[in-house]
Amino acid sequence: MSRNLDNAFWSAARKHLIRYGGAFEPAIIERAEGSFVYDADDRPILDFTSGQMSALLGHAHPRIVATVRRQVETVAHLFSGMLSRPVVELAERLAALAPGLDRALLLSTGAESNEAAIRMAKLVTGKHEIVAFSKSWHGMTGVAASATYSAGRKGYGPAAVGSIAIPAPNSFRPRFKKADGSLDWAAELDDAFALVDSQSTGSLAAFIAEPILSSGGMLELPPGYLAALKQKCRERGMLLILDEAQTGVGRTGDMFAFQRDGVTPDILTLSKTIGAGLPLAAVMTSAEIEETAHQRGFLFYTTHVSDPLPAAVGVAVLDVVEEERLVERARHLGKRLFDGLFELKQRYECVGDVRGRGLMLGVEIVKNGESREPDHELGAKIAAEAFRRGLSMNIVKLPGMGGVFRIAPPLTISEDELDLGLRTISDAIEAVLSTGAGRPGIAAE
Repeated sequence: MSRNLDNAFWSAARKHLIRYGGAFEPAIIERAEGSFVYDADDRPILDFTSGQMSALLGHAHPRIVATVRRQVETVAHLFSGMLSRPVVELAERLAALAPGLDRALLLSTGAESNEAAIRMAKLVTGKHEIVAFSKSWHGMTGVAASATYSAGRKGYGPAAVGSIAIPAPNSFRPRFKKADGSLDWAAELDDAFALVDSQSTGSLAAFIAEPILSSGGMLELPPGYLAALKQKCRERGMLLILDEAQTGVGRTGDMFAFQRDGVTPDILTLSKTIGAGLPLAAVMTSAEIEETAHQRGFLFYTTHVSDPLPAAVGVAVLDVVEEERLVERARHLGKRLFDGLFELKQRYECVGDVRGRGLMLGVEIVKNGESREPDHELGAKIAAEAFRRGLSMNIVKLPGMGGVFRIAPPLTISEDELDLGLRTISDAIEAVLSTGAGRPGIAAE
């Protein structure tokens, strides 16, 4: 009998684990290496989402393993008021990569970094209203959860006072259209801020945004949008916070996604990718904002702030990204992946859209190309079939989102592994459609 069907394991899981989201994958994962995780039968499963979008360098990268071993033998954790060399080195390295964002606070998770960023913005501006996109995800804690609109809002009581949402731009389903039917994001943004102004009590502190809204369906901010958004913030005395938990550290083909647009945020938050799978996050801002926050008594004192172990890992991540030229690699492999996925769109009517940047792409499954109606059920079946065939893809299962695959393999993935993933997706779609689970899949020429 397959060890993945270990009845005692699953019985204990059902009995003792608090369920925190969707269903667990039907496999017991024993180990991971490179672009693969391995189940209890030692079956390789290609990890097309880098764990939780975090294993930027794949699993068990030798530099990360060596760094953890060395640092944990030296000093892993300290009293939060103490500093170590890895902390200062990582802050210095990050500042060199993002000119104008010269000060850093090192924390553990993305939600925590967004919590700190919003807290800082409120203190510095003296205001309290926080605006975010309607399909955002910024974390599950406090004000980060209040700025998260894609899921998890019902049943928990009031959100933070001053939480305001605007529609997220969606080029696949534009609300405002130009004469040619394409998204008129400028008109949509003007309309959105007219609504913000009508709701505001005059206390707008910040706008927090993801350059690519991941849980919201892999929605990319169009070129020019970020500059226009920052101008809207400037006009109202707001700060712009960019949450680059998933887009940061080379994932999109730039070190940070905002660099494509030439727009530097007032506050930048990083997590996931900077720790390559270990819990590390950062808040970055200008010296001017940090000085003001400090003068006003900024407080974000946590147990694991400035811990040496994750900081040392962060330094190692930046070393590997530079030495292995992974930013350029994300651009090169990203084009190969996009082209392969777009070919599937040409072949299968159920593949409605392919979008994203670098090695962070979304594939949306629809009922038909004309109506563009999302098909969550079909997407879930394709995901299950792909997993059965040895490919792990992360599908957005949030209500109303339909089947949107979030594809973000490690930047270290090989071309052969990338091609294996594409073949497996194609085979999974073919298999599901051939069983009658979906409509005829071949698109018209």
